[in-house]
Amino acid sequence: MSEIPAATGAAADDRPEQRKGVTFGRLFRTYGTFAIFVLLVLLASTQSDAFLTERNATNLLRQMSGVGIMAIGMLFVILTRGIDLSVGSIAALGAVTSALFVQEMSMPLAILSVVAVGAACGAISGVLIAFLRLPAFVITLAMMTGARGFALILSNGQPVMPGAAGQGLQTFGTSFTFGLPNPALLMIGLFVVAFFVLNYSRFGRLVKAIGSNEEAVRLSGISVPWYVASVYVISGALAAVAGLLVTARSGVGSAQVGVAAELDVIAAVVIGGASLMGGRGDVINTFIGVMILGVIGNIMNLAGVPGYHQQVYLGVIIVVAVVLQHSAQLFRR
Repeated sequence: MSEIPAATGAAADDRPEQRKGVTFGRLFRTYGTFAIFVLLVLLASTQSDAFLTERNATNLLRQMSGVGIMAIGMLFVILTRGIDLSVGSIAALGAVTSALFVQEMSMPLAILSVVAVGAACGAISGVLIAFLRLPAFVITLAMMTGARGFALILSNGQPVMPGAAGQGLQTFGTSFTFGLPNPALLMIGLFVVAFFVLNYSRFGRLVKAIGSNEEAVRLSGISVPWYVASVYVISGALAAVAGLLVTARSGVGSAQVGVAAELDVIAAVVIGGASLMGGRGDVINTFIGVMILGVIGNIMNLAGVPGYHQQVYLGVIIVVAVVLQHSAQLFRR
């Protein structure tokens, strides 16, 4: 069996850092995302008495569950220097197919079928990107259009009501376990699984290594295209799960689910410190990035900031996050 090559590039930069001791760049990369989150929570608590209430916290977790689940798949894609613009449209397809499938199948089979539809969309993109070496931006943009178009065809452009057959799904989406909304618990559970996969499995180590130095991985005898294609399969499957959760919460399968969601998902991963150049990023910081995005939106909603203005502020925040990452890299040198 081929040995996993030592990560190079961004991941390898830690070695000289360890010899030089603690630096600002290293501290920011390790704790910066968490520090920003704490500061935002403190700021929000001073701006609104409603922010730290249990009701607001549970609503925030429920609202961010879909973005969080999609962010897991996006993290794996970005670690390989890829991008997936189709997650919002695949979520819409997952929402529509979940409402349709529960009327025709048993609940477990319907859920598995929805996940399979999302995975198939990811597989199509992954094969074209990994094996034919086509640009990820173009291919996932095409899938973004195609998946939403297919969702509109299946639903005839109208919301799909799962009816009595979907009652079990709705019960899950609106219920609580251990005081937390079920969608939030599912999101947290998937983050835990992703943490162990990325940090303690051969697959996770290779995903990081491919993003750091794909050629080194290839020369070590590892079939890089299979690993690259697989991260798009994961991203597609998780996007479909996010769409299914929307149907579970609302009781309606709509092709309008996830419009521009890919922007929020990418923003969460980048705010969490992942590098768009690949090879650097982790699950915990991505989760915090999701929560930061949620807190920012929550603060603006509580403050009555209009929706259009929120998009402008979000764009500024993404730019600031990238600038801070770049500045931390300069300090490390």
